[in-house]
Amino acid sequence: MAAGIIAGIKKQAKKDLAVVLSDVPAHAACVFTTNVVKAACILFNQSVLANNAPVRGLVINSGNANACTGEAGVVHTRMMAEAFAQSLGVQANEVLVASTGVIGVPMPIEIVVEGIKSAAKLIGESEACGHEAAEAIMTTDCFAKEFSLEVEIGGKVVTIGGMAKGSGMIHPNMATMLGFVTTDVNISPVLLKEALQESNGRTYNMISVDGDTSTNNMVTILANGQAGNPRIDKHGADYELFTEALESVNRYLAKAIARDGEGATKLLEVFVQGAASEEDGQKLARSVVASSLVKAAFFGQDANWGRVLCALGYAGVKFDPTKVSIEFISQAGGISLMNKGEPIAFDEGLALTVLKEKEIKVVVSMAEGDAQATAWGCDLSYDYVRINGSYRS
Repeated sequence: MAAGIIAGIKKQAKKDLAVVLSDVPAHAACVFTTNVVKAACILFNQSVLANNAPVRGLVINSGNANACTGEAGVVHTRMMAEAFAQSLGVQANEVLVASTGVIGVPMPIEIVVEGIKSAAKLIGESEACGHEAAEAIMTTDCFAKEFSLEVEIGGKVVTIGGMAKGSGMIHPNMATMLGFVTTDVNISPVLLKEALQESNGRTYNMISVDGDTSTNNMVTILANGQAGNPRIDKHGADYELFTEALESVNRYLAKAIARDGEGATKLLEVFVQGAASEEDGQKLARSVVASSLVKAAFFGQDANWGRVLCALGYAGVKFDPTKVSIEFISQAGGISLMNKGEPIAFDEGLALTVLKEKEIKVVVSMAEGDAQATAWGCDLSYDYVRINGSYRS
């Protein structure tokens, strides 16, 4: 169950605080930012999960990252967990905390604590509560990102639902965003963690908006076992069904983040096929989607395929450039630009038509092996600078 409210953390009257509660203790798994500088909430969550203890819920605020705020930030994070625990009858060490917003600004903790108490009274009150929670975790996002599905596992219907936020400071390892997935599947903590890490590697770690990795990134999954399926405690058909469904949820949310990149006008999908290994494919795809020059070219609707080839070249992967083929595809059609290392003369008018669409797919064929990988990103527009030039104010 969830709720999202306007607590008053943001300068504008927008939803800025969400709570999520599981009826029963849930197994939890998380993936955290790789940034050496970590927000107080990340350190708190790492301590909560250190002993594989069960988790009952989440409290998430937007508008303030509570990062680089010294000892006060540590105290305020603990106070948020305690306010959640007292309001909903659980223990503070069963609560995970997430914050997002401006770095280096003290948390208005009195407002936050009162907001948690108010949100707790509304939790699960209506079907709209989940959507309101998804709205409450947004910062510069243009739209709420949420998705759910059902899958039959062991003769029982299992539900997986997720919400995420992210628009700027997005880059792999791991992408700057917050993601929260809940499920009633019955699965062991070890396999839950493995499933999340594998899915994260193919979804959230394959998006890039601007090359920045923040201090507060985290993806969390809670699994409370209430679906009643036979416990998934080993690799097999049931585990594969669950991981496939989880990856579908996370892929949808990851693409939504890329689509909503700050100032973005286009969603870019880079598909690399024929790589020597999946790791090579991922490096190549991420290098292209993260290139500022590639992103700028797509904003300008310029079929500058040389920038794609250049980005492949500095990805840290050995390959033969004379084997590479490149194609741009959209709903308006496709255009081949390079075939096995040779440039192809193309119709500039057709290229412009293809690149005017809102979603562009870049297909790169390496002819080095059988592996493939996909990365997502967006174009780089004038509005990106406008948005980030006045973020604090």
